[in-house]
Amino acid sequence: MSVAEIPLWAALPAALLLVCGGLLTLVGSLGLLRLDSFYARIHAPTMGSTLGAGCVLVASMLTSSALAERPVIHELLITVFILLTSPVTAMLLMRAAVFRSRG
Repeated sequence: MSVAEIPLWAALPAALLLVCGGLLTLVGSLGLLRLDSFYARIHAPTMGSTLGAGCVLVASMLTSSALAERPVIHELLITVFILLTSPVTAMLLMRAAVFRSRG
């Protein structure tokens, strides 16, 4: 199997999803650099990494399914793990910052 074997109907949406995922991650990284407070900074990378990784995983599912000629859904486990852990981690970091500023 090579890249030349990926059908056009799968390659174009996968390429678009990869570009969108990269742009979302870039926007999240820029938000981390540009925003002022910790609470504003924590939101941009969390959203950028979650949505960016989701786009990359959907592109991977699309191309893998096209190459294997059957549905490949292994990436759904990764997606569920990222969707559960990334926001929870951000929430715990924000709660720690709130408790730290009180004392």
